[in-house]
Amino acid sequence: MVKKKRLHLFDSENVSTAKSVAVIGLGRFGQSIALELMSDGAEVLGIDSNPKIVQAFNDQLSHVVAADATNPEVLEQLDILDFDQIVVAIGTHLESSILTTSWLVRQGVENLWAKAVSDQHGVILQQLGVSRVIYPEKDMGRRVAHLLQGGLKEYIQIDSNNVIVMSTAPEVLVGQKLTPQEIFDRFNVSITSYKDGSGTWHRLPEVIDVDADSTILYSGPPAQVERFAKKYL
Repeated sequence: MVKKKRLHLFDSENVSTAKSVAVIGLGRFGQSIALELMSDGAEVLGIDSNPKIVQAFNDQLSHVVAADATNPEVLEQLDILDFDQIVVAIGTHLESSILTTSWLVRQGVENLWAKAVSDQHGVILQQLGVSRVIYPEKDMGRRVAHLLQGGLKEYIQIDSNNVIVMSTAPEVLVGQKLTPQEIFDRFNVSITSYKDGSGTWHRLPEVIDVDADSTILYSGPPAQVERFAKKYL
């Protein structure tokens, strides 16, 4: 039997000392992840079935390959299981997403992230055993919807019971010099820091002393944060 040649894109020393991530699918979402990882100093392998996309990223990623990720032999030749993290960023071709993800799960990959384009897609990925299912379009839509309500500069959902918000200082806080505990008792939100009019951040302050030009960072249950923002901003 002839042993198939393996590509060995990463030598063992690099894999053991640097964070290595394989991104399967180089659409807009996969491209964004891959480039951000590169800027953070990670070793990145990009895989896409479109040769034109691969050629465009030839000098931007550590390694980029035009390949069919639904073929287990291809993934084995790329030593895909040696990577610290694997991201399946295939979105529009659900069958390809499911086939690729299913094989990776069966190989025992634990640090596996997969993009879902719908709730149904996400349910399938979860049933397959994916450790992290990502909903980029849904999450971005939710975030923008909250920002559009006015007053909010940033909205990040941590989980179903907690969000972090950055906003201009609510009028109810201006000039009041309240402690974080007093604010929590009155509004059920936690102030973690604030930026005064001069641009200086005050982290974990003993007293919240804000003016109309201040920016505050606070967190809490979504309903409480929404009520606080709508009522007082």
